Amino acid sequence: MRKQYAEKDKMKILGIETSCDETAMAVVEIDGGEVIVKSNIVSSQIATHAQYGGVVPKLAAREHLENIRKVYETACQDNSYDLIAVTNGPGLAPALLIGVTFARTMAWKYDKPIVGVDHMAGHIYSNWLTANNHAFPALNLLASGGHTELVIMTAHNKFEIIGETLDDAVGEAFDKVARMLNLEYPGGPAISRIAKDGNPLAYPLPEPMKRSAGLNFSYSGLKTAVLYLIRNITGEDRELTESEQADVAASFQRVAVESLISKTRVAIARHNPQSLMLSGGVSANTLLREEIKKLGAELDLPIYIPDIAYTGDNGAMIAVAGYFAYKSGVQDQWGSLAIDANLRLGHNLKA
Repeated sequence: MRKQYAEKDKMKILGIETSCDETAMAVVEIDGGEVIVKSNIVSSQIATHAQYGGVVPKLAAREHLENIRKVYETACQDNSYDLIAVTNGPGLAPALLIGVTFARTMAWKYDKPIVGVDHMAGHIYSNWLTANNHAFPALNLLASGGHTELVIMTAHNKFEIIGETLDDAVGEAFDKVARMLNLEYPGGPAISRIAKDGNPLAYPLPEPMKRSAGLNFSYSGLKTAVLYLIRNITGEDRELTESEQADVAASFQRVAVESLISKTRVAIARHNPQSLMLSGGVSANTLLREEIKKLGAELDLPIYIPDIAYTGDNGAMIAVAGYFAYKSGVQDQWGSLAIDANLRLGHNLKA
């Protein structure tokens, strides 16, 4: 039986996302048990930040300011939406401020209720854009550029972080290793692309936190190991060949994914979830998607993975997360909704 989001009501939500380097908006309609994405517009800033090898906050804010009205007009045919959901943290403060200010203005202008949404909750709720029969408690492996977390979700908007990164998140490690390999930004897709032609067993690399009994993650050591590996291969007088580059990428990707899967396996054994979800930008990685499916099949556990279109930052996931927050009684005021660049998952859900 399909899980119903609402009993008989129908709601249209405008989702706004500007936490990093995408200006994104979507209009999502939730009608009974169905989630219908009416529009999902993303204006990427990759070309702007690629020359710097990462996101520059002030440039990101400037791009958001230039693009946000155009994105809104493309996403919305009119102002018939019933609720505004906007990312108010975590993220880059200058970027968050542009989205929240715009959302507050629209809420005031059109007299709409407004809800601030945790960006990480948005990623988790991206799983509801393509399926709606998730069983609780659910274990979420959330892997993104700035966060690597294992989250138990006991019900809608009930989150408990049971494992998190102690230093670099897995997405940051992908970006940094890509720079070592002279690949373009963002590093995740670049590494995934060339790793297809590499041997994942070519070079032994240490699996992060393998001997730790806890559920936390760490990728700084793996990143350093790759740096020394490249130096040992090339010495001081040459660069990596294409085949060596592909082998290093494949070896790094294998170990990074293995660490995610091994910690997830331990979390399943300890917490006995009824379903497993994958979310965040790194969930677009082909190897990770394959391995999480294998884990689910091995343990006879239902697996949910968002469509590729919803793995990156987007307004649709914010709209759905905002809907569930609003239905549980959370509502902010347009005049006082503030950003929190260091917002921790679940801390903005007090009704």
